[in-house]
Amino acid sequence: MIKKGLLYVCCLAAVCLSGRALGQDKITPEDLQLLKGYENDMVLITDSMYNAPILDLRSVYCEQLARMLVRALKVPNSFEYPFEKLGERINIIMPDDKAFRIFNWTMLHTEVTLRYYGAIQMNSPQLKLYPLIDAAMEIGKSFDDSVLTGDRWFGALYYRIMTHEEKGMKYYTLFGVNKGNVISTRKVMDFLSFTPQGPVFGAPVFQVRELDGTFSMKHRFVLEYKKEVNSSLNWDNERKLVVFDRLISQVNDPNRKYTYVPSGQYDGLRWREGRWIWVDDLIPIQDMKDGDAPAPKPVKK
Repeated sequence: MIKKGLLYVCCLAAVCLSGRALGQDKITPEDLQLLKGYENDMVLITDSMYNAPILDLRSVYCEQLARMLVRALKVPNSFEYPFEKLGERINIIMPDDKAFRIFNWTMLHTEVTLRYYGAIQMNSPQLKLYPLIDAAMEIGKSFDDSVLTGDRWFGALYYRIMTHEEKGMKYYTLFGVNKGNVISTRKVMDFLSFTPQGPVFGAPVFQVRELDGTFSMKHRFVLEYKKEVNSSLNWDNERKLVVFDRLISQVNDPNRKYTYVPSGQYDGLRWREGRWIWVDDLIPIQDMKDGDAPAPKPVKK
């Protein structure tokens, strides 16, 4: 099977070797046609990557996709090109400030596990492209307390990016899902910042309730739960906070995350003074009496 490091080598070539400055003008007609051609090729490659009957072939197509993506992004003003057709097959997501965008996809690593892939393209005068190498399976139990980089990344398929500005600096919260292992799924909120060396994932900004009821600050917020169930983790614009399921173990063993299921209660995280602060019982369980009806709306806190 093609090693995951090939994606890093491929994307790294774009970071180190590309010296083509991107101007502020619109994409020229010639470059537009070039980008459309690259996109059409990537659409075909992506379809083959997802549907090839042999896993090794999927790895070959995944490498081809990464190389073709690098070629396309080397085209001047490529950041202005939306890649709409490709975006129907892989995730292409950017924050409101359009400072960067993430190209993000998954591929079967074995018959039962997934590997996550990605690259961050910065919105800069000169092409800056950072590969994201999935190390979620290797990180182990320290996943919520680790500062990570692009070449050692908690792999996820991202579905939302939130922008924060603190003391003149920009930071981002990423919402993603990781279904990489056999017995559990993880929803993750990760914290992204940028240094001259590239992206940094994780910072002690997530207040988390421990099993003993105390609170501690974690570098990323992870909900891990049983493979067959669904659990929510997303921004609620009405309440101006993140809402997520409170999880409990079906077998009353809090150390076995793969037995966790939603309890019917919801907690939250509110952004305040540069941190995500825990909010208990957004929808508390009601003690119903005969003839009572449940409250029509969740209790706000």
